[in-house]
Amino acid sequence: MNKLSASDEIGIFVRVVERGSFAAAAEETGLTPSGVSKAVTRLEDRLGVKLLQRTTRRLMMTAEGELLLARGREILAAIESTEAEVMAARGKPRGTIRVNVGTAYAKHRLAPAMPEFRRRYPEIDLNISVADRRVDVIGEQIDVAIRTGQLTDSALVARRLEEAKRVIAASPAYLAKFGEPLQPSDLADHVCLAITGFSRLSEWPLKIDGRVRPVAIKPAVICDNADILAEMALAGTGIVRLGSFVIDDALADGRLKPLLVDCHVSETVPITALMPPGRQHLPRVRAFVDFLVEKTREQQRWSEQN
Repeated sequence: MNKLSASDEIGIFVRVVERGSFAAAAEETGLTPSGVSKAVTRLEDRLGVKLLQRTTRRLMMTAEGELLLARGREILAAIESTEAEVMAARGKPRGTIRVNVGTAYAKHRLAPAMPEFRRRYPEIDLNISVADRRVDVIGEQIDVAIRTGQLTDSALVARRLEEAKRVIAASPAYLAKFGEPLQPSDLADHVCLAITGFSRLSEWPLKIDGRVRPVAIKPAVICDNADILAEMALAGTGIVRLGSFVIDDALADGRLKPLLVDCHVSETVPITALMPPGRQHLPRVRAFVDFLVEKTREQQRWSEQN
């Protein structure tokens, strides 16, 4: 085996930590588990510190290991960014982007825009995973994760794509059968459909006697997929409260009617692109996120004109 460079050894150490074992890191690096272990040991010997505490069950980082992990990620990202910029100087950005996104944004925003992105950047390949769950962006080597709602990933680089509003709505067919709720207390007598995953989404903020109060609903249907709930609302099953970008077409053409507009407090729903530190400088990642921002602004201009 060729002698590993310092950056190679740091890269191996980072993968061991992110994947949780020497064996898992070996699968990604093409080394044997023994080779991975020896690379980490050489790195520790050269630095004169212990980076990992090894037990039969797990690996634990020392304080020095935590410091190297943070700096090592920055170093590796800087190396890749520099190489990518040199390559991009010969032409358009190229390479593969790993994207993670929830189902609603994937359907209503990402999928319609991707054909144009591919025409514009034919040398950028996309690896898109769609899941309504939180993923380990760094551990799973995601380049861009698109999140709807408030952020908790403080270690990631964030760039705001857009801001949506939540809307309470139902179909004309449902309202014809069950009537329209005219005040917050009326919701107790209606069929409500709610998103799972966040308890606060079962509490709808409404003005009562001039004060904003979270009104707890008793949902007849709960689901972790916004599009499923939107389809059920369109079919007349019940009342939903969803991000506007999920149902804006149905609201525009009258298939859904907004409800309680005078008392509903529609808090802003941020939609954000999250990237591991350093990845935002890669030409292909920068091109992808810039493109999403551009398409968002076009959508906003179209909405304002219609």
